[in-house]
Amino acid sequence: MAGAAEPNLHPNAQRVQRALASAGCRGQVRQLSESTRTSAEAAAALGVEVGQIAKSLVFLADRRPVVVIMSGRDRVDTGTLARVLGATEVRRADADAVRQATGYPIGGVSPAGLPAGLEVLVDRGLVACNLIWAAAGTPNAVYPTTFEELLALTGGRAADVSER
Repeated sequence: MAGAAEPNLHPNAQRVQRALASAGCRGQVRQLSESTRTSAEAAAALGVEVGQIAKSLVFLADRRPVVVIMSGRDRVDTGTLARVLGATEVRRADADAVRQATGYPIGGVSPAGLPAGLEVLVDRGLVACNLIWAAAGTPNAVYPTTFEELLALTGGRAADVSER
């Protein structure tokens, strides 16, 4: 059955697969034997360019969590991020804040299955990629997607927040 969560997937990966199916996405979660915790590890495990990896980063903007999804080759410009969000202070969230905000561990934060109401920005650096791989809830699970699908799935908005 397309979109059904495989019983051998980690519960977080099952959550991602259910979210993908509920949103009408065709991507299937792949659980890999290699780590996909970093963009470089994910690219190597999948045999793709680092730029095709969507990393999901959590920041605290004036203490409210915000997820930024960007290309694995890029870095967030926190000054630009603060301006886009209208925030006075922006900093990376620690592991506890990441899990509290998203329900996922660092290295496995997925754009799919995020809590309702969590603000999401998708960096336009991903728009050039026809195929993007995103984390699927654990440091060993990923799924294929597109820029447009990331926007629709997350209810996020496109932004330019990478260092140039």
